[in-house]
Amino acid sequence: MAATDGGMQDWPLLTWRLLDHAARNHPAREIVSLAVEGGTHRTTWAAVAERSHRLASALAALGIAPGDRVATLAWNTWRHVECLYGILGMGGVAHTINPRLFDDQLVYIANHAADRVLLFDTTFLPVVERIAPRLTTVVHYVVLTDRAHLPTSPLDLLCYETLLAGGDPAFAWLGLPESAAAGLCYTSGTTGNPKGVLYSHRSTVLHALAATGADVLALGAATRVLPVAPMFHVNAWSIPYAAAAAGSTLVLNGPHFDAASLHRLIVDEGVDFALGVPTVWLGLLQYLDATGGDLGKLTRVNIGGSAVPRSMIEAFAARGVTVSHLWGMTEMSPIGTIGPPTPEVAALPEAEQTTMRTKQGRALFGVEMKIVDDAGTELPRDGVAFGWLLVRGPWIVDTYFRADAPAVDGDGWFDTGDVATIDTFGYLGIVDRAKDVIKSGGEWISSIDLENTAVGCPGIHEAAVIGVPHPKWDERPLLIVVARPGAAVTKADVLAHLAPRIARWWTPDDVVFVDELPHTATGKLLKTALRERFRGHLTGG
Repeated sequence: MAATDGGMQDWPLLTWRLLDHAARNHPAREIVSLAVEGGTHRTTWAAVAERSHRLASALAALGIAPGDRVATLAWNTWRHVECLYGILGMGGVAHTINPRLFDDQLVYIANHAADRVLLFDTTFLPVVERIAPRLTTVVHYVVLTDRAHLPTSPLDLLCYETLLAGGDPAFAWLGLPESAAAGLCYTSGTTGNPKGVLYSHRSTVLHALAATGADVLALGAATRVLPVAPMFHVNAWSIPYAAAAAGSTLVLNGPHFDAASLHRLIVDEGVDFALGVPTVWLGLLQYLDATGGDLGKLTRVNIGGSAVPRSMIEAFAARGVTVSHLWGMTEMSPIGTIGPPTPEVAALPEAEQTTMRTKQGRALFGVEMKIVDDAGTELPRDGVAFGWLLVRGPWIVDTYFRADAPAVDGDGWFDTGDVATIDTFGYLGIVDRAKDVIKSGGEWISSIDLENTAVGCPGIHEAAVIGVPHPKWDERPLLIVVARPGAAVTKADVLAHLAPRIARWWTPDDVVFVDELPHTATGKLLKTALRERFRGHLTGG
C-alpha cells in the first residue's frame, strides 16, 4: 500500500451486490407483478436472487461470455428483474430494447449492439418472428414463460423456466472491475439512428445509491414502489437497482398500462410511491374523475419524460398526492434533477410552491450542471437567463457505444440539447429542447410552457406546440390539440384560457383540433411529424 493510500478495503461497486444485499437483509420483501400470462404473481428478493443465479449459470452454459450483450424485449415483471441481475452477474451486458420501436430500428439496435441472446415476453413473438431473419448476431431466442405457455413458432425457441430449472443456484457471481460494462440502452433516435449508451457497474451502483436519498426518490424498506416507467426506458429510471439497495417492495404492472389496472394495482397493493410519464397519470386522473375512485395509500408521484402541467400537479394535490418532477436522459442513467422542495421553497405561499414544482428540480449529488451562451460563457443562476444546458458526473455518458469520438467537450461537459434556466434555489427550468424552441422575431417561445398551459383548459386532453414558418416573424407557434371525448371545447375557448396566462406575443397564431397526436416509442410527442404535416399552415405552402 502506498503511503498516500487510504486504509480501506477495495470493494468493487458491482451491480449484483445490490441484489445480494436485498436477498440477505430483506429476503421476504415482495416483488408483485401483473403477469403476462394473466393474474398476479408474488415472489421475494431472496427468490429472485436464487433464480438470477440460475439464469447466470444457464447463460454461461449457452456459451455467453463476459462482455457479450444479452437483450430483452420485455415488460416490467419479476422475470425481467431476474434477467437484469442474471445477465450482469455472469459478466454479460443487459441490453433492454424498447419494443415500441419500428422494426427497422429494432433490427438496427440489435445488430449494432451485436446481441447474442434475445429474451422476450410472449407478447412480442410476432415482432421477433418478423425481425429474426435480419438479426445477424442473435443465436438464442428465449421466451420468458413456462413450458405450459410456450408458443409454437418456426424459430427454435428456448423456454425461460426450463433453462432456470437446469441452472445452478450456487453459480458464483463473476468478479469484474467496477468499470466493466453492465447495461446498454439506446436513445430514441428521432433525428437519426439511435445511439447506444453503455453503463458501467460503477455508474449503475452510484446512480442507484444516489437515487435512494431522502431528497431524491426517498426509498426505504417500508416503501411500496410502482415504476410504471418500463425497464426498457432507462431501466425503469433505476428502480430495479435502487429498490434492491433500499430493500423496498417492488410492484410491477407488467403489460398493463390502462388506468383501471393501474388504479386497482395501486389500491390493492398499498402502493405509496409511483413513477411514470405524464400521459399515464393523465389517463389515471381522468379515470378517477369518471369513477369517483381514490388512490389508496399513494402519497407521492414522480413524473418525468416530459414536463408536468401545473393542472396535473394541482389535481394530484387535491387527492393528497405530492408530485415531484424528475428530469434526466438516457445519457444520464437517467436521473439528473428532482423536485422535492428545499425548506426555503416550502416556506413560500402555496401557489409559488406549485410554480416551483413545475420546474425540473435540483441536481442530486453526482450531477454538475450549468447553462452557457452561444460562446460557451456560463450564465447566472438567476432563473431569468437561459442558455444551453451542460452536465457532467460519474453516471453521465462520456462516449457513445462504438462511437469514434467522445460525446463531451474537453472539460467533460455533455451538451443535453436542452435550453434551460437555473434559479437561485438551484432549480432547473427546461425552457425547451433546442430543436423545439420557437424563434419568433428574434425572441424565443417555449413550446413546453405553452403546451402545459393549454392542457389546463377544460375539455383539452393533450396539446402540442410547434413553430411553423411565418413570412414576417420567421416562426410563429401553432397549437395542435386533442379534445377530451364529448367535450365541446372550441378554438375561442382555448385562446381565452391562454390569454391571462401567457405573454401576449406568445399567443398561437392558430389552434388546430386533431383526433390524436403522434408519439415516439418512449411516449414523447413526435414533433418532427407535426412540423412536416403543418409546415405550410400559416403560409399556404
